[in-house]
Amino acid sequence: MIDEKFDAIVVGAGPAGNACALTMAQRGMKVLQLERGEYPGSKNVQGAILYADALDKLIPDFREDAPLERHVIEQRLWMMDDRSTSSMQYRSEDFNEEKPNRYTIIRAPFDKWFSRRVQAAGAIVICETTVTELVQEVDGRVIGVRTDRLGGFIRADVVVLAEGVNGLLGERAGLRSVPKPSTVALAVKEMHFIPRETIESRFNLEGDEGVVIEAAGTITKGMTGTAFIYTNKESLSVGIGCLVSDFAETKETPYGLLERFKQHPSVKPLLTGSEVKEYAAHMIPEGGYNAIPQLFGHGWVVVGDAGQFVNAVHREGSNLAMTTGRIAGEAVFQVKSRREAPTAENLSRYKQMLDATFVMKDMKKYKDLPGALHNKHYFTTYPHLLSQAMQTWFRVDGVDKKAKENEIVKSFVKTRSFTGLLSDAWTMARAWR
Repeated sequence: MIDEKFDAIVVGAGPAGNACALTMAQRGMKVLQLERGEYPGSKNVQGAILYADALDKLIPDFREDAPLERHVIEQRLWMMDDRSTSSMQYRSEDFNEEKPNRYTIIRAPFDKWFSRRVQAAGAIVICETTVTELVQEVDGRVIGVRTDRLGGFIRADVVVLAEGVNGLLGERAGLRSVPKPSTVALAVKEMHFIPRETIESRFNLEGDEGVVIEAAGTITKGMTGTAFIYTNKESLSVGIGCLVSDFAETKETPYGLLERFKQHPSVKPLLTGSEVKEYAAHMIPEGGYNAIPQLFGHGWVVVGDAGQFVNAVHREGSNLAMTTGRIAGEAVFQVKSRREAPTAENLSRYKQMLDATFVMKDMKKYKDLPGALHNKHYFTTYPHLLSQAMQTWFRVDGVDKKAKENEIVKSFVKTRSFTGLLSDAWTMARAWR
């Protein structure tokens, strides 16, 4: 048992928890951070995208020693059917800037590095420790936590829940409900190791330049989901994910989908000769704005994935996690510095501050999109129609172009109907507004 009281206890050492702990420790607060893994990042073998802006606000000199893989200069968006890929890509020399905007990272070493910065700021970090429950007074006020190894509860003015989307603490304490299967995705990822020069040759890269590929279509067999390929220095992060509710309904397996994606004609050549050394599964919040739970209460706040902070449209998660963690840390510090009690009313400052950021503005903008994407035609019918249209348009066979245009339009109307096309377009347009 730790026989002392902390200003704040942070549960979890991912991007959100680290950002919050760092923010508070930098301001002189007495912070304890608890992580159930062997070390911060030990549960994360997967690659990810790091958005520099969010980390810049926390650690301006992070580029000097952070374990970064490649800075992204090219984004590819793929729409796939079983044999074809229609793509849109953007590549710019402008991304070869002095301080790049995006990087690929591998979470395990990155989280460990981030935690060292947290500890250097003065926070106490204890790993291999599972928080089993929040300790509450009769009136519901959270006054600390109980763990599996310290023999008693640890007292704190505020507890920060950075436990991830499937964390149980908030649920057990009745602070938030269990996420619905339709608001959570299960993603599986592999690390394919390839010589650096091979990656650079296959993806037309030089030095530490990188490429991100994000894909959708029939690869998910009608389920709502996406796949991806990220280039690291000497490996590729390859993965796919779909809603848990869809896996339950279809009985498809995540690993089966990943194998299917890897065998696609557009993907297989990129992985030739690679050696798979790591495999992981990860839950991702996909419910959007309407799935965000209560974010604060008497003695507690919620950050990162635990608060459903993922922008599924733009595939942003780490930057939202770090931003919510930072804002929460600033709000808790303001309450303490003003010598206010950590009541729900005072901690509501966190939500007020968050509402003014891009995080809530973006989440609110796309609040209707998760529901709109529960349309199997986007992942079955339209990928096939798009592929057929490309085949018709690019095949030179003596048929005049006007006739080809008519053929393409007729195929869309015949397959989906004019009413269906209008309905799908209207639904997507409304969700995108």
